[in-house]
Amino acid sequence: MDLDKLKEQLQTEVDTSFLYDSIAAIQSDDNLTRVLRGLSDIEKGHAKHMLDKVLTLAPNYKMPLPSGRAKLQLKLGKIFGYGAIISNLSSIEKQFAVNAIKNKIENGEKPTGFEHNHLNIIEAVNNNAALNVSGGFLSKFESRHKSVGGNALRAAVLGSNDGLVSNMSLVMGVAGAAVSNNTILLTGIAGLLAGAISMALGEWLSVQSSRELNQRQIELETEELEASPEEEKKELVLLYQAKGMNAVEAQKLADKAFENPQTAIDAIITEELGIDKEELGGSAWEAAIASFVLFAIGAIIPLYPFMFLDGKNAILLSVGSSVVGLFGIGAAITLLTGKGVLFSGFRQVSFGLVAAAVTYGIGSLIGVSLAG
Repeated sequence: MDLDKLKEQLQTEVDTSFLYDSIAAIQSDDNLTRVLRGLSDIEKGHAKHMLDKVLTLAPNYKMPLPSGRAKLQLKLGKIFGYGAIISNLSSIEKQFAVNAIKNKIENGEKPTGFEHNHLNIIEAVNNNAALNVSGGFLSKFESRHKSVGGNALRAAVLGSNDGLVSNMSLVMGVAGAAVSNNTILLTGIAGLLAGAISMALGEWLSVQSSRELNQRQIELETEELEASPEEEKKELVLLYQAKGMNAVEAQKLADKAFENPQTAIDAIITEELGIDKEELGGSAWEAAIASFVLFAIGAIIPLYPFMFLDGKNAILLSVGSSVVGLFGIGAAITLLTGKGVLFSGFRQVSFGLVAAAVTYGIGSLIGVSLAG
């Protein structure tokens, strides 16, 4: 592996440990704090191991500090919810697991079964005698990234991007036809409202359908539990084992969950269905309103210059503002993908400008055709 790749992986380990520690510091739940700090310690060990590899190629290299991206993620967590960070950390851990399995296969080793799931890392912390974490708590921790709060950052980035690109393309297409400023403004406002309403309706239907599906699954599982509780307990034991627990621990957790019908169905809902009973897919209205607002924010960027300028001046300011907005969105996407800020920013700008150029060209051809 080349030096740059090793340094990149080392930085990821350092950032992951920093985020676990930072989130642990603000928790009121002692169990969650212990789990997060335990995970941070694991990542610090990984970082030390990775640094040893780097030092074989660069003897004077020092352990890096947390990156600006990690610090920005932490600040954004205060706004969008720390579930977004947990989701990102879970994705990182899963990618590490995939790489671990791949390396073992390439080296002729047999995977142990503990590499593939982030829950197994938490379970390794759980095996510490000083830690006492219930299976329900582990499941709650693992499912946090499914909440609306956890997806808020992704929705904010993608929703504003859709609004900006679509309305920029629409505005440039109409501007290319050399129509009046009022017509461009009217068309842009219509595009903003139509797109925002469409996005809001789509999100409402998506979340509401998910809620109804989850509720139906819960009803079916409740019926199965009432009909054959022993079979359901056996399934839960097997599920715990599939997630990395040994047979004894899995049986103990299942027995504890089945001490009464309510905790039994709660465990089944969480473990088998992967549903957070408190959220049930999130609020449909919250998702709809957020989508409407975020799309509108993006869509107003290429449109506002035509409110007080006209002609080429309005077009140039519209394009300039859109470029800044697209670069910002591309940079924000790096919080989800881990790619470089410049690469993602300029890639987003390129895609947006190509779309605008195409629609502007088509608009120009239509304008000339109509004029002729």
